[in-house]
Amino acid sequence: MNLWQNIDPSLLISLSILVPFIGSLLVIAAGKLPNLRETITLVTATVLFTIVLAITDHTFQGVVLQQHVIDLFPGLAISFTVEPLGVLFALVASFLWIVTSIYAIGYMRGHNENNQTRFFCCFALAISSVMAICFSGNLLTLFIFYEVLTLSTYPLVTHAGNDAAKRGGRIYLGILLSTSILFLLFAVIGTYALTGNLTFQAGGVFDSSHSKMIMAILLVLFCYGIGKAAIMPFHRWLPAAMVAPTPVSALLHAVAVVKAGVFSLLKIVIYIFGLDNLKELATTDIMLYIGAATILLSSCIAMTKDNLKARLAYSTVSQLSYIVVGALLASSIASAGAALHIATHAVGKITLFFCAGAIMVACHKKNISEMAGLGKKMPITMAAFAIGAISIIGLPPMAGTWSKWYLTIGALESDKLLIVATLMISSLLNIAYLLPIPIKAFFDKTSTDTQPWSWQQTQEAPLPMLIAISVTSIGCIVLFFYPQPLIDLINLIPGVATNGEG
Repeated sequence: MNLWQNIDPSLLISLSILVPFIGSLLVIAAGKLPNLRETITLVTATVLFTIVLAITDHTFQGVVLQQHVIDLFPGLAISFTVEPLGVLFALVASFLWIVTSIYAIGYMRGHNENNQTRFFCCFALAISSVMAICFSGNLLTLFIFYEVLTLSTYPLVTHAGNDAAKRGGRIYLGILLSTSILFLLFAVIGTYALTGNLTFQAGGVFDSSHSKMIMAILLVLFCYGIGKAAIMPFHRWLPAAMVAPTPVSALLHAVAVVKAGVFSLLKIVIYIFGLDNLKELATTDIMLYIGAATILLSSCIAMTKDNLKARLAYSTVSQLSYIVVGALLASSIASAGAALHIATHAVGKITLFFCAGAIMVACHKKNISEMAGLGKKMPITMAAFAIGAISIIGLPPMAGTWSKWYLTIGALESDKLLIVATLMISSLLNIAYLLPIPIKAFFDKTSTDTQPWSWQQTQEAPLPMLIAISVTSIGCIVLFFYPQPLIDLINLIPGVATNGEG
């Protein structure tokens, strides 16, 4: 952080967006030199993380960083403002970019993937747009970079270039663009028409003079317009995108895309509607229970999937709606739980996807039914999978315990016993579709598996992949014992607090 102490704090916002963008250009320039290209990726990711740490330091000191870029229309500008929720997401995305880049180097080389330069370039562009989303000062800025994120990740989804990838890419692009144009854009326009204000501000932009009926309609438009939050029935893009390489799946499910969706929805609930206004809207409970239904239905679908990445994809659909439900409970402590779940789900789910990719690279297995005895060949990978699974389930001593605890307390304080039941049943379903995988790997022996175990027979993925898997699985444990820095940051969000007092 000392590296940036002599720089105008407001310029840190520009740097957080420009550094990965410039990194993408340098990646293209170094395309024919793989070692240099990947060094540029790692250095760029590390520099970005130090910038975000500097921004975090200013936030804890109470310094509000703002930057006005350009007026597009009278009263409508592209502008950026740093607030605690955005800082939380930026910390998660920038740190996991480093880890995912290490993993991707091992994966792309170990799997002999084509178009690796394009991959690393588009990945950097996606992170650049994520930083812009994190620090968006108003709805217009958020909408613009939300669309940029969709477009920059499309080449990643279609990376393989085969018919399945193209079909998955069409679903991905079709659902995300159609929901944002048909619903989100109209929600933004409707908010401006009603209030004349799109700026994110404490308590929201709506007040008692505004029509509750129109606000209720706008809430539905926002919920479904942010297709990246994957609320049913607009969730199919996420399983369809599983045709992409595993590092892209990690980007989609943990680092950028889906987290940009639920982050945007949570930010709109807190800074556009305001938690107090949200409680009075007729559609709040409707969308709340649709979110709850998404949690349970997607968990049930996950149980039917033999393909590991498909099972994890539907798990992500379910876990995203935990954040949606936390936002729509309109409770201070539930909102805190939703914000914390952005981080805890990220480290848990990225671990699981990293493990899925490692299994495919090392053993060429995609289906769970083929993984009996795999723990003997890949003990580190399958142990990490168990850690990530326990964190997603929400059991101690893993990170997911805390976010699910706050969500449950928030539901109890809001007298939403059906939501409490949903969270409990979902955790049982998580156990049913996640834990059998490492159990099968370690304890279900194959008929030819007669030799005693030894390190010499292990068949782990390349070292960069193992390093990344180890870092994120350790992160699941660390965030259980030391969640306080993230909790302190969340408690700075206006109207949100882990003690429920906001």
